[in-house]
Amino acid sequence: MLLLNGKPLSYDRAFTDASGIQYPANWLRLASLAEKQAIGITEVANDPVYDQRFYWGVDNPKQLEDVTDEDGNVTTGLKTLWSAKQGEIAASLLAPSDWRIIKAKETSTNIPSAWKTYRAAVRTACNTRQTEIAAAADVPALKELLFGAATITRQQTDADGNGVVEPDTITDADGNETANPVAGQAVMETVANPAIATSWPATLE
Repeated sequence: MLLLNGKPLSYDRAFTDASGIQYPANWLRLASLAEKQAIGITEVANDPVYDQRFYWGVDNPKQLEDVTDEDGNVTTGLKTLWSAKQGEIAASLLAPSDWRIIKAKETSTNIPSAWKTYRAAVRTACNTRQTEIAAAADVPALKELLFGAATITRQQTDADGNGVVEPDTITDADGNETANPVAGQAVMETVANPAIATSWPATLE
């Protein structure tokens, strides 16, 4: 973050210094560090970022479990809040097809099997996700469960669980061996993230 006279500056915005000199919007991008310092601009670290859905502040996680005090008052934890959210999501996924169920009952007709399967899958996914939330060990695990990337990159492992590394030599098609320039480096792979929640079923059209 850039500061001038204690006030933050934004790139691509014009500004005026203490003496009244005006600087165009592109000045900060074009100016050298020395030029910025010459007019009193300083650079400080940006305020740390944290996810307010899960943390009160940096390294200050919210309460994971429900807590009941000595007077019987319950403070709701993250697990309960996010478990309830799964129910809301499930309801929103089911709502567009509710009319099909009502119509089938009122007209004594069959519900299309695809919709029966889909609606059952939504309920199953909801129950599974709520179970996964309940099993989260801590706040970082809960956040990863709900908002982690779909894939992760990690070191490959062999059948015994040991990390795989590049071999010392490479054998070409003719059977000739040459030194491997990346010998000893970890062999990486991209895989589905095992720490994220069960996916919701794809919506039917």
